[in-house]
Amino acid sequence: MKDKDLPPDNDHSTLEDLTNQANKIIDSLEKEKDLSNSVESYQELLKLNKTIEKKFHKNFKNISEETINKIKKITKKNEK
Repeated sequence: MKDKDLPPDNDHSTLEDLTNQANKIIDSLEKEKDLSNSVESYQELLKLNKTIEKKFHKNFKNISEETINKIKKITKKNEK
């Protein structure tokens, strides 16, 4: 699932909000006794997990880029 394919309702949610939603789905799945009733919830959980993973990697990439830029800035100052 590409970033542009992320569900619009989750596109602006924070990682914490998405994790809370996933935890609620997991709790409901654990309480469900009839597994045939939980197929939709499980599929929703898989989509949510993919969204969380994409957001995590995107945030990680941003943090890495910021760190690299800060290191470059510091090393340039030290060269002077």
